[in-house]
Amino acid sequence: MTTRRDEGPAVIFDVGIDPAGLSGDDLFRELTSLYRTRLHTLRHGPDAALENHFKRTAELETEYMARYPGREVDPDRLTRDF
Repeated sequence: MTTRRDEGPAVIFDVGIDPAGLSGDDLFRELTSLYRTRLHTLRHGPDAALENHFKRTAELETEYMARYPGREVDPDRLTRDF
């Protein structure tokens, strides 16, 4: 849990379970939820919510990369016409 006191009253962030403690299925579920809510948080969330979103995304993606360093990479991913 972290506290932010930049402006106004303190805002306490409880960002959830430590990603290292999540099962593989739970890690994917959490990432899916973050990506699903990303645009809405970016466009309409208060600064505190966006800051929390950035932090949680970094935590979960870092854990994903640690667990799956040899993830399947599509070699055509950056060369396809979209």
